[in-house]
Amino acid sequence: MARTHDQTSHSHAGSSTVQRQPVLCQDSATDPLSDVLRMVKLTGAVFHLVEATFPWGVDVPRARDYSSIILPRAQHVISYHIILKGSGWVGIPGGASTWFEAGDILVLAHGDAYSLLSSPGQTPEYDRAATIGFFREWMAGKLSFVTREGGGGAGGTEYMCGFLGCDLRPFNPVLSTLPQLLRIRQSGLDRQDLLGRLIDLTLADARLPQLGGEAIRLRLSELIFVEVIRLYLDSLPAHETGWLSGLRDPAIGRILTLLHDRPAHPWTLALLAEEAGMSRSAMVARFTHLIGHSPMQYLTLWRMQIAARLLADSSMKVARVGREIGYKSEAAFSRRFKKAVGLSPADWRKKTIAGV
Repeated sequence: MARTHDQTSHSHAGSSTVQRQPVLCQDSATDPLSDVLRMVKLTGAVFHLVEATFPWGVDVPRARDYSSIILPRAQHVISYHIILKGSGWVGIPGGASTWFEAGDILVLAHGDAYSLLSSPGQTPEYDRAATIGFFREWMAGKLSFVTREGGGGAGGTEYMCGFLGCDLRPFNPVLSTLPQLLRIRQSGLDRQDLLGRLIDLTLADARLPQLGGEAIRLRLSELIFVEVIRLYLDSLPAHETGWLSGLRDPAIGRILTLLHDRPAHPWTLALLAEEAGMSRSAMVARFTHLIGHSPMQYLTLWRMQIAARLLADSSMKVARVGREIGYKSEAAFSRRFKKAVGLSPADWRKKTIAGV
C-alpha cells in the first residue's frame, strides 16, 4: 500500500512546491474528502515543538509501539513534522535518507519506524526505547510544549511534531493513496497562507497557556493535517493514480461525489456511466485505473465504513444501520459486513466500544 512520492529528486521521499489548484468534484453539497476524513474519525493528539542544536537525532519506533500511549483508542496513528527552521535528514529503515529544510512538511502516514537526524547515519540522541520513554513522560504532563535537545552546537533546527489518530478499517481511502514518506515543500513556508496561519495560531496558543488550550491545539492539529492533505492533492502530477487523483478527474470525481452524496441509492454501472457522460466500459476502466477498485467495489467498501462508524457511535439497531446504507435485509447487510470486516456488526460494535 505504501508508495513514495518523488517528482523532483531521487530521494526516498518526494518533494513538490505546491500551488493551489481547483478540485474538480465540487458540484454538489458533498465534499468527498471532508466526508472521508469525517467518517474515519480523524482525531488530534497532543503535539510538541522541538528546538534542536547540532548534533541532534531521534529514532522513532513503529506507531503501533507507542499508539497506546499517545492515542489508546485510535486504530491507527499518523505522525507529521513541520520544519520551521534549519534542516536535517529523515529516513525509514531500508530506504535512503532524505534531506529536509525549513518550510517542509513530513508525513509518516503508514506507521513505519523512522529517524530524524542532523546528519545521515549518525547515532541518535534518543533511540527507540528513549523515545517511548519520552512519550510516556510527555503524555503524563511532565514535559513542556517545547523540547530542547542536541549537543549545543551551531546550526539549530526547529520543528513541530503532530500525531493524529484515525480509523484504518474497514476502509480509509485517504491513507491508501498516501506514500510511505511524504515530503511537501513550501518555499519558506509563507506565513500568509492558510497553513502558515494555522501554525502561527498553534504556536501562539501553546506559548500562552489558558484554560481550554489543549482542546484548541487538538483541533488545530487536525486542521493542519487536512491542509497538508490538500497541498499534497494540489501537488500530484497529472499521471498519478490513487483516490486523491480520482477526485481531480472530472468524470471520476463526479462519480465519487455521487457515491458519497447518496451511498444508499441503488446505483448501477449504467447509471454511473450516464452521470459521468462515458460509456460503461470506459467509465469502469478509468475508475478502476485511478481508484484501484471498481465502482461497485468502492461503493461497498464505503458503505461498510459508514456502517462501522454508525455501529460505533450510535445505538442504532443493526437492521437500521443496514437500511441507512442501502440494504433492505439485515441478513444481507450482516453477511456483507462480516465479509468486509471479519466480524459481525454486533461483534464490531462490542469490540469498538470496548476500545480493543
